[in-house]
Amino acid sequence: MSSRHGFADIHIFYYFFLLAYELQNCQDPYPFHNGYIINSDFNAGQSITFECFPGYVLVGHHVLTCQHGINRKWNHPFPRCEAPCGYNVTAPNGTIFSPEYPNEYPDSQDCTWLITVPHGHGVYINFTLLQTEPVTDYIAVCRVAFHSKYSYILLLLFFLVAYELQNCQDPYPFHNGYIINSDFNAGQSITFECFPGYVLVGYPVLTCQHGINRKWNHPFPRCEAPCGYNVTAPNGTIFSPEYPNEYPDSQDCTWLITVPHGHGVYINFTLLQTEPVTDYIAVWDGPEQSYPQLGIFSGNTALESAYSTFNQVLIKFHSDFSTSGFFVLNFHG
Repeated sequence: MSSRHGFADIHIFYYFFLLAYELQNCQDPYPFHNGYIINSDFNAGQSITFECFPGYVLVGHHVLTCQHGINRKWNHPFPRCEAPCGYNVTAPNGTIFSPEYPNEYPDSQDCTWLITVPHGHGVYINFTLLQTEPVTDYIAVCRVAFHSKYSYILLLLFFLVAYELQNCQDPYPFHNGYIINSDFNAGQSITFECFPGYVLVGYPVLTCQHGINRKWNHPFPRCEAPCGYNVTAPNGTIFSPEYPNEYPDSQDCTWLITVPHGHGVYINFTLLQTEPVTDYIAVWDGPEQSYPQLGIFSGNTALESAYSTFNQVLIKFHSDFSTSGFFVLNFHG
């Protein structure tokens, strides 16, 4: 400060500065080989997730978080995706690489993969790349095993895909009967039963055979209303031939009904539609036509009935060469 003629000079100086700084991110994890990263924000407090491409296995921590502090660091080292020497895989489809793919696999490897797909499925294996030393380096597929013995320039890559095992053919519709068991897989058996009055033609039990193309071990049976047969039962039903279709022309059919001893046979027609006179049903009170006849039934009537004194009755149906029809009769002892 100076004084001149009584005045003083005062000099004041101001000094200031502006400091700009940028927050440091955590280290960029790229490139991340054989996989991908979820989230591209590497600031403090942010987390990123590492995923491997199919066929690779993550080695290390799945999720990393950028820590606070002057020097930004991830809370764990970066993981890596490797093609391992064998592992267990449970999935409907996927990929398996040779160890350390896309690099060459090492010497003296014995690797085993156990592949499990959902129940009821088989495993389809397709080699899309196969370069191994012949004979000494091989892949044996029993549980998918791999062995290498000597050094060689070789790579291995194959895809596996699950496919649903084909069931045997659905037997439905099964007319005039029913089927026991609805499992049509390989090794399973189904049983065919007919409704009363029908007779099974064919094998009653079929088994679904193993193999790529599933087939039953026998053709499907069928339930038919036959042109006559012997039936031994306390009760039952008899249909006209080929019922519920019309009976054919020129039929001569015989049924022998036997109920337990000490009982007679009561017969009741619940449906009777035949050509009058020329198409008829004759009933005898015994096992042969020499026994007394209980009646001849024909035409378009119902609720006709007959009762025998023996525990056996013989029934004969005759149709001529024209005009068909139907009949249904029930019997009981």
